Amino acid sequence: MSGPKRFWTDVGVVEEGDGYAVTLDGRPIKTPAKQSFAVPTRSLADAVAEEWRAQGEVMKPKEMPQTRYVNSVIDGITPQRASIVETVAAYGASDLLCYRADHPDALIARQAEQWDPLLDWARDTYDAPLVLAAGVMPVSQPQTSLDHLSKAVAEHHDYALAGLHDLVSISGSLVLGLAVSSKRLTADEALSLSRLDDEWQIEQWGPDEEAAEVAAKKAADFGEAARLLVLTETI
Repeated sequence: MSGPKRFWTDVGVVEEGDGYAVTLDGRPIKTPAKQSFAVPTRSLADAVAEEWRAQGEVMKPKEMPQTRYVNSVIDGITPQRASIVETVAAYGASDLLCYRADHPDALIARQAEQWDPLLDWARDTYDAPLVLAAGVMPVSQPQTSLDHLSKAVAEHHDYALAGLHDLVSISGSLVLGLAVSSKRLTADEALSLSRLDDEWQIEQWGPDEEAAEVAAKKAADFGEAARLLVLTETI
């Protein structure tokens, strides 16, 4: 199925109030809900403008991740911010880093070596110690720790919250998402840690082409989420 055809020639960035608007042939673009598409930083506006410039004769929205982020923030996250904070913070109750293998010993050791330092960081930074579990059986986390992690999520502005949401949902770890947003880890480091079990399986059984394609898509999305944090870090 073909997408909408390109209807503009020139793309620009102009100041609008305290932020910046992106224009197509001099006219500012709108969100899908017809709201003003105004962003808080010049770097984000430039990134969005470049996505529009890069479009061919037929638009490909999937190739416009920063544009989609702005739309989602203005139309979705800002009006229901409390709900989004709750959704992101909920990952703390089932954080990937807390669920450990019960065999083999080599995998158990690798998880401890690579994941324990991040749990120690979360404990020290947010006063949020978390409980480990062997296998997939759920374990209850201290409510105080969950409250402190939720507070850390709520401290993100709307654009950072959008990026954090995807960092956390893709990795399955609130701790890893917070580590990226606070610059404790790079996006590549966090993604690698989230794929520890997957990489172990590849070492044992070899690569799977379909799984590799899914992993590549997740890596691209993870990178764009982290990029949004950088583009809006001056807010």
